[in-house]
Amino acid sequence: MSILDRDRGAAMIRKPREGVTSISDLARLAGVSASTVSRALAGSSMISEGTRTRIKALAREHGFRLNQMARNLRLRRSQAIGLVLPMGHEVGQHLSDPFFGLMIGHLAEGVTARGYDLLLSRVVPTEEGWLDALANSGRIDGLIVLGQSDQVDALDRLGSEYRPLVVWGEKHEGQRYCSVGSDNRIGGMLATQHLLAAGRRRILFAGRLDVPEAVARYAGYGDAHRDAGVQPFGAVETPFEAAPAFAVIAERLNQGELPDAIVAASDVIAIEAIKALIARGLKVPDDVAVVGYDDVPVAELMSPPLTTIRQDFRRGATELVDRLFRRHAGEDVGSMVMAPTLVKRASA
Repeated sequence: MSILDRDRGAAMIRKPREGVTSISDLARLAGVSASTVSRALAGSSMISEGTRTRIKALAREHGFRLNQMARNLRLRRSQAIGLVLPMGHEVGQHLSDPFFGLMIGHLAEGVTARGYDLLLSRVVPTEEGWLDALANSGRIDGLIVLGQSDQVDALDRLGSEYRPLVVWGEKHEGQRYCSVGSDNRIGGMLATQHLLAAGRRRILFAGRLDVPEAVARYAGYGDAHRDAGVQPFGAVETPFEAAPAFAVIAERLNQGELPDAIVAASDVIAIEAIKALIARGLKVPDDVAVVGYDDVPVAELMSPPLTTIRQDFRRGATELVDRLFRRHAGEDVGSMVMAPTLVKRASA
């Protein structure tokens, strides 16, 4: 026998048998109902392990694969979870932001471990019903929203009628959706108390003042000053995007009295603040101390390493995924607020 003949023979042996093109065909061959075959191929515990093994072996022998898309349509499931980043507050903020990278990675691990796909959307909201349209598109079985942006009303509207919705962000009184996040007010207070305890008295807050999480951090900044009997130095409205944040802080440093410390609403803002201070000829922390927020990996690699408020992103992502699937199953599970911690390094 030639090598060519041998290869042709092997190909014939490997070729799946014909005649089994549907669940009904496989059911007749196995001597069971079509629903039993469907459940067995899907791994349902309703079917005994012996029957599942036998049906799967027959399916492999005959080259039959369950059409998952057709099955999902029949069950009205997409086997996918939507992850949306609403950018109403910050059109220029990119997915390369280290906060997004960390959370997307952890969320993807959690969702795919449950056998679902993750569909990512970065949305600049322009119409009132954009979130409702996404949730009811038929493409997803649940929705994770990463950050509230300026879309709290849209989230409340959807949350009142759509159960498999979870949001990373600041919990507010009377909200109609399930959220997971850290206590941002406490985080802002911890950062400011640390600087006040070090004798700093001209502490500038740098961050957005129209996003729930940053607003809460600014409130904590105010709380710490009030408790210490110190007049707040003030705030500068600073975007989360790197280059614009640098420009805003650099401009502020050229106007009026210099701060002796900065509380930043994110690590990205803190890093750009350090760059602006160095460009101005100031030393960190000798002249101006800086505290960030998030504790993304690059914070520890900065020069000087960044003192910051740590949010437990892995735990947060795990809680988001867990709550999403529990709500999808009909369980009435509520929101969660995690405690942030101060990570002391060399910048403050």
